[in-house]
Amino acid sequence: MKKVIKISNLDCAACAAELQEELEGVKGLSDVSVDFVGQRVSLSYEGEESLEKAIYTISHFEEVEIIDGTAPAKEERHLKEIVSIAISLAFFIPALVLQLLEQNEWVVFGLYLASFAAAGWSVLWSVCKNIPKAFKGGFHGGLLLDENLLMTVAAVGAFAIRESMEGAIVMILYQIGELLQSIAVGSSRGAITRLMELKSDSAIRITAEGQEEISPEELAIGDEILLRKGDKIPVDCTLLSEEASIDAKSMTGEAYLKEVSRGAELLSGCVNAGGVVHARVIRRAEESAVAKILELVENSASQKAKPEKFITKFARIYTPVVVLLALVIALVPPLFQGYNFREWLIPALNFLVISCPCALIISVPLTYFSGVGSLARLGVLAKGAVYLDALAGVKAAAFDKTGTLTEGRFTVAKVNGDERALSLAASLEKNSSHPLAQAFRDVECENATACEECAGMGLKGTVDGKAVLVGSLRLMRENGIEAKEIGGSMLAVYVAEEGVLVGSVEIADRLRPEAKDALTALKKAGVEKVAVLTGDTRVRAEETLAGLPVDEICAELLPEQKPQRAAELKGDKKLLYVGDGINDTPVMAVSDVSVSMGGLGSDAAIEASDFVLATDNLSALPKAIRGAKKTRKIVAENIAFSIAVKVALMVLSLFGFVPLWAAVLGDTGVMLLAVLNSMRMRRRIK
Repeated sequence: MKKVIKISNLDCAACAAELQEELEGVKGLSDVSVDFVGQRVSLSYEGEESLEKAIYTISHFEEVEIIDGTAPAKEERHLKEIVSIAISLAFFIPALVLQLLEQNEWVVFGLYLASFAAAGWSVLWSVCKNIPKAFKGGFHGGLLLDENLLMTVAAVGAFAIRESMEGAIVMILYQIGELLQSIAVGSSRGAITRLMELKSDSAIRITAEGQEEISPEELAIGDEILLRKGDKIPVDCTLLSEEASIDAKSMTGEAYLKEVSRGAELLSGCVNAGGVVHARVIRRAEESAVAKILELVENSASQKAKPEKFITKFARIYTPVVVLLALVIALVPPLFQGYNFREWLIPALNFLVISCPCALIISVPLTYFSGVGSLARLGVLAKGAVYLDALAGVKAAAFDKTGTLTEGRFTVAKVNGDERALSLAASLEKNSSHPLAQAFRDVECENATACEECAGMGLKGTVDGKAVLVGSLRLMRENGIEAKEIGGSMLAVYVAEEGVLVGSVEIADRLRPEAKDALTALKKAGVEKVAVLTGDTRVRAEETLAGLPVDEICAELLPEQKPQRAAELKGDKKLLYVGDGINDTPVMAVSDVSVSMGGLGSDAAIEASDFVLATDNLSALPKAIRGAKKTRKIVAENIAFSIAVKVALMVLSLFGFVPLWAAVLGDTGVMLLAVLNSMRMRRRIK
């Protein structure tokens, strides 16, 4: 069983790694993922006992608290850290002045020691608490050899060789860096937390007795609701009034008003920008667009990208190795230089401080977290950071036609042959979950029995004791029924009774208005080939898709043929597939990256896909690719920059060019620059 536990007061990436290591040691837990940015723990547990152990471990780790999922996030004030730094500086500044004036050495030492204690007491306390934890149930190196220990060793070592000023300033600079890091990360948390503002707190339901204000969770499908000007739409619904003006910026990222008319679907999270209108609920609150967005964004952190996983594993090995190298630097060279250990202790401490992997541990997950949030603001929901890397590398794209490139809102346009064809078709189609069946929902008909689906071709059943076939031209011909192909861009549904063609029903559907611009932008974003996979006839597919920048149309495909064709299109390139129906799930499994249409898409397609277009707007796809590429670029920049600067500082420190305080400042500076660089992902993606 899986569980996501929301927490608070987990302030650093190293602490998150420690907590994750502790939880991984708990029997009965697996797939543990601790997200310090998103403040949540994801895990799988075998039984209630293991879950209770997990909750105990989390709630007894540092100052971490488990919070109710409905509770708002606490505002981070950092008062304790600020007071601690202020008191430390209050001792440090007089000590520095007295030292420069060459006053009493012991008074200076005492003031520096007090400064160190004021800034470093929490660090020392963490080290003391981690020592017994590190040896509980075996040795857990990550719990002991963390940044707290590195800074403690560096500061205490400086005091030991009578470099008191160095020892005090190490801890002050470290705590200032931690404070700035916490503020920066808190800012990114706030950007994601603001997504919660999409959710409406109340709804106005219209009943026979009048109006009542209730929670959106109390609304049922079919309820009529009232939307006033400025109201957030509480659940997905259809417009009952003649027209409305909708502000969808919160869902699409585009700042414009959308004018809609009666029958239009209104997504939760959007705002009614016009006058008072009425609407009918079509999805419950937990199934609406806002619920999907919040659920996917919250769970996305558990699916970590390869760089995130690498950095976590790297840090566990890297830190012990660095400590060992620092010991070698401190102990080995003096053996060949007259046992002058003091001369090599400072370079060893510098090496220890500079090597701290904070910049990577913090900036990499923060960048992915911000990337997922940026895409969510566009209405593109990523199921995990791992999929951003895959999306950034796509070179080929395949689309389903109906409901993806077309609007998928079917209406009966024309009946050919016997008028009975319409009622017979409706009799069978009302037993189908296919989007095409929507066209027949208001048609009067009889009940069909023994109704079965013919995969990719149509339906067969019995009406008034007679065998009826409803579906494609292929279905007719495979059953030996003579039928003439109907041209044009509309979809033709053929109807046969007792082996004889009764007639056909032409169903109207139209291209999405943004389809052409979206596909053009997709190619500009780096997609080299665009193909369409459809079960429709070639003639109809070509007429429907005329004018779109499509490189290849693969028509008349049965469901089992789509994955084969997708694999052929893929070749040695990464393939993106976009679909909306249950028949698309096998193709999604074959593709490298899959996207489902959130509004019209089936639950199976949404479950199988890596990304969900919450608003069904294809224009968000090219922006999502650009956002994914930007995320990957920033991650690469941070990794390269952090390693390059740290290696340079390490080398310089070995030759005595870097004092201890500069080493701390260099480590903190690299970390802050990496974090600030990662925050570029919060800018709007164009």
